[in-house]
Amino acid sequence: MTLIRRSNDLFPTFFDDFFGRDWFMSNDQNTTNTMPAVNIAENADNYLVEMVAPGMNKKDFKIELDNQLLTISYEKEDSNENKDVNYSKREFYYQSFKRSFTLPQTVESDKIKAKYDNGLLMIQIPKKEEAKQKASRLISIS
Repeated sequence: MTLIRRSNDLFPTFFDDFFGRDWFMSNDQNTTNTMPAVNIAENADNYLVEMVAPGMNKKDFKIELDNQLLTISYEKEDSNENKDVNYSKREFYYQSFKRSFTLPQTVESDKIKAKYDNGLLMIQIPKKEEAKQKASRLISIS
């Protein structure tokens, strides 16, 4: 299974964020675009993708398989209104991410299962029989 890489170019992002930001009008605390950590494990029968995503709702996740490309995305927008005084204050909060993985041809793509529990998204990707490791055996010499 292959993770599709994103650019790790620190300096352009840092300089764009620093010099391209309006420091007096900034409201970045209401926008979050963090990439959750992912573990990919393999056993004899499956690949297991684990994504740490605490505080998120499973209804906001989207898991899509297009050919051999597995994409996990999350999008949530909240709006809160406070009418304690004579005016209305509106704050918007938006959170999103997208991760993609290229699956090998040796997986059972129609049997992929996903589960979200206690802040952990788990995706089980079964292997085809021909991809499973066979037990070792002794070969007799004639």
